Amino acid sequence: MNDFFRRYLLPGFVFESAVIAGGYATGRELVEFFLPAGPWGGLLGMVVGMLVWSAVLMVSFELARVARAYDYRSFFKLLLGRGWFLFEIAYLLLIIIIMAVMGAAAGEITHSLFGSPKLIGSLSMIAATGLLLFYSSATIEKFLTLSVGYLYLVYVVFVIWSCIAFGDRIEASFAAAPLGDNWFKAGLTYAGYNVATIPAVLFCIRHLSRRREAIVAGALAGPLGMLPGVLFYIAMMGFYDEIGAVVLPSAFLLAKLQAPWFEWAFQIAVLLTLVDTGVAMLHAINERVAKVYEERYRLMPQMLRPALSVALMVVSVYAAAGVGLVDLIAQGYGLLTYAFIVILIVPVLTIGIWKLRQPTRIQSSITLQSEI
Repeated sequence: MNDFFRRYLLPGFVFESAVIAGGYATGRELVEFFLPAGPWGGLLGMVVGMLVWSAVLMVSFELARVARAYDYRSFFKLLLGRGWFLFEIAYLLLIIIIMAVMGAAAGEITHSLFGSPKLIGSLSMIAATGLLLFYSSATIEKFLTLSVGYLYLVYVVFVIWSCIAFGDRIEASFAAAPLGDNWFKAGLTYAGYNVATIPAVLFCIRHLSRRREAIVAGALAGPLGMLPGVLFYIAMMGFYDEIGAVVLPSAFLLAKLQAPWFEWAFQIAVLLTLVDTGVAMLHAINERVAKVYEERYRLMPQMLRPALSVALMVVSVYAAAGVGLVDLIAQGYGLLTYAFIVILIVPVLTIGIWKLRQPTRIQSSITLQSEI
């Protein structure tokens, strides 16, 4: 990867890989948050979410760069002081919910493709994620980049094909359905829980060396993270009146295209996104633990990385057994959204900006971190 890509695009791609499985891989998440606002209202809500992402990421990237806070423990000690553990509690709860959603989705997808028991799909996702987490940050960066590139290709083909196949229906939905209420709230709440994946991106901020790079990378990360979701949402509007009751909108739309080969290509992309999100979010946990080892002048055992991650995924999948994908998304995310607005978005856009305007504050905070 050349310097331009590593500094300006890689953070956005890693952010997108962390967001997608919990954000819109199955389409069910988009239905829950944006469909009530209608076709146009949903798109407006997604623009709001994208702008919030970019604003928070720009400040976060620069704060992490200046303070060299490449793990979330260091970052939130800088931002919240002695209250940093509040983020860790919320982040672990979010991981449990997202991993549970991923496990349920992996089970549904493998069952639809191979007819295998759903548990096999969930366990296969856990195994693949654990294997990748055995490797270095550089290897993880390359994997996430390649899989996101494939994802973008599949989503572009998907929306073009959908527009050709049922473009008249999509156009009719946008023309007939009124602009719904609460689209701004939908965008803000959607951004609220998804922006909590920032810790998954911090490890690649090491590549940034100037403020301009952090600001541009953060500004681009919002659109890079939201674009596939926008394309997916447009395609879903061809069945605006039906899609709300569907558990897996992605599978529903693929069946309407009547192209088994593309269904395989798309579902493989979705399975990759599940692994992407798991790798990105759990790598943040590993980096946090590795930092503790570093502070004690020790190296984190390599086998501890996949062991920690697999344990978290197993707990997540079994803790959510019997809850169901729709209920997990409708209830689980909502409970944490406002917590992340309070302990992440508001502090980043207030305390974070204040500290960046007074660099001595950052140095003072770094000095005091060892006492916290």
